[in-house]
Amino acid sequence: MKKIGIYGGTFNPPHIGHLITAEYVKGSIGLDEIIFVPSFITPHKRKGEERTADHRFEMTTRAVKGNTDFSVSDYELKKGDTSYTIETVEHFIKKYSGCSLFLIIGTDNYMTFHLWKAPDKILERAALVVMNRPNFPRNVNEVFGTKNTIFIDVPNIDISSSEIRRRVKGGKSVRYLVPDDVDRYIQQHGLYK
Repeated sequence: MKKIGIYGGTFNPPHIGHLITAEYVKGSIGLDEIIFVPSFITPHKRKGEERTADHRFEMTTRAVKGNTDFSVSDYELKKGDTSYTIETVEHFIKKYSGCSLFLIIGTDNYMTFHLWKAPDKILERAALVVMNRPNFPRNVNEVFGTKNTIFIDVPNIDISSSEIRRRVKGGKSVRYLVPDDVDRYIQQHGLYK
């Protein structure tokens, strides 16, 4: 049975930390493919990211280019409105019937997973893959339980999209923090100034 990872996020912008950890997860649990799913509007983040949807999709596409095991879905962007994970999981269950789905999130998101829309339904439909994150405890599984959940230690890549945006706004280089093609795209379109 094919094993597909779903990796959602704003990806504003996508950076090498996203790619390194995704590759690590893929190898650790034997995923056949990881689909990056840029959100339109996330329920728990600031509003306004919908204005950058096209740019975020294009940058994510450029970021994964060259890795045949990675792809990008525009499902949430085309759907518009707030992106709820349960709806995305149900979309991919229909699209990839007969496959096993694995939802990839960081410890930061797992800490609030119980507040998401229909968390129990998500866990019925997909395995949850929780990656450690810098500055978050590694023993969260003792707090929330382990139903259909896999905890994976990935390299702690302390890079954030918000820090990249700050660096660009401050006129600093983001070389080696994002793929070269993403860096060029940011510069060509004057993003984050």
